[in-house]
Amino acid sequence: MSWFQRKVQGITTPTEQKKDAPDGLWYKTPGGTIVHTRELKNNAYVSPEDGFHVRIGSKEYFEILFDNNKFTELDADMTSGDPLKFVDSKPYPNRIKATTEKTQLKDAVRTAYGKMNGVDLVVSCMDFAFIGGSMGSVVGEKIARGIDYALKTKTPFLMISKSGGARMMEAGYSLMQMAKTSAKLALLAEAGVPYISLLTDPTTGGVTASYAMLGDFNIAEPGALIGFAGPRVIRDTVGKDLPKGFQSAEFVLDHGFLDFIVDRRDLKKQLTTLLRMLEQK
Repeated sequence: MSWFQRKVQGITTPTEQKKDAPDGLWYKTPGGTIVHTRELKNNAYVSPEDGFHVRIGSKEYFEILFDNNKFTELDADMTSGDPLKFVDSKPYPNRIKATTEKTQLKDAVRTAYGKMNGVDLVVSCMDFAFIGGSMGSVVGEKIARGIDYALKTKTPFLMISKSGGARMMEAGYSLMQMAKTSAKLALLAEAGVPYISLLTDPTTGGVTASYAMLGDFNIAEPGALIGFAGPRVIRDTVGKDLPKGFQSAEFVLDHGFLDFIVDRRDLKKQLTTLLRMLEQK
């Protein structure tokens, strides 16, 4: 068994000097496919092998949609107050501060305007990383102001939803945003300015029950979870087992609540085609 014995001293690098692969270098999809993060980014954060759409935020959507990633952000510094003096495991202002430091976001939505393949566009995009993309006063106000800008400039408005629902720390103030944004969208419709709603994974709660489902065109990404209450709550309420694929984008499309599903890699092209068709009418 002499072949098994080491005759020459091998690598002598001390343990503390050994290098590990950086965190986040690879991404594993739910189906088990492993993809290099650079390849994901170059593929609009969609797994090339199985088509899985990785959950992304406003930074990535702006990169995908706006020409050369050039845009002007609206109300970038708006932050939440604490009207109810809410405390759960920590005071609400402390939670906002900690989340801001962690995510580098001021709240769960960013609004910007720019050009998409030369077409003017206003985009409000939600960030799930900020307290689960919950809808609070700032979210409603920033969306409303984005709609105001679209009205003023007669620019199409795109809403990208990704949310767990209303923000419990703001209670009734949060629920009021449903009415506010819906009223603003009614003004957009009266003015004949196109509104496209893109539902991504997940879109639930009060967001689904308001602006996410009020688009002139309601579209979604493949496999996105779309619904109001969670499957367990619905199952317990109706007392029946739910259909297979219930609350997936494909199920919602089959039941008439979506106009079409779009692969993120084709999103910019399809939105541009749609808006140019609308311009001709």
